[in-house]
Amino acid sequence: MSLLISEEQTKDAVIDVLKTVFDPEIPVNVYDLGLIYEVNVFNSGEVEIVMTLTSPNCPAAASMPAEIEEKARGVAGVKDVTLELVFDPPWNQEMMSEEAKLELGFL
Repeated sequence: MSLLISEEQTKDAVIDVLKTVFDPEIPVNVYDLGLIYEVNVFNSGEVEIVMTLTSPNCPAAASMPAEIEEKARGVAGVKDVTLELVFDPPWNQEMMSEEAKLELGFL
């Protein structure tokens, strides 16, 4: 008997793996930092991630999106990943989770 993984379970697993990717300049994962705008999972096993960086000149501009794409591809049930890097809307501190704000001393 094979177990089918729902799109919601796959999305949760992708988000969990994204929480293992950290911005090299800020000790907070990219998801809680608010850099991930969307995670869309389709029943075909395709995942679409829309993300930004803290600034267009971020030193991790080349490495971080590649790491995110690679880790998302490693999630069970994911067959392909499309990553879109956007700068509109621009990232700001209000996009961080409460946990991230607390960890960084903004609360």
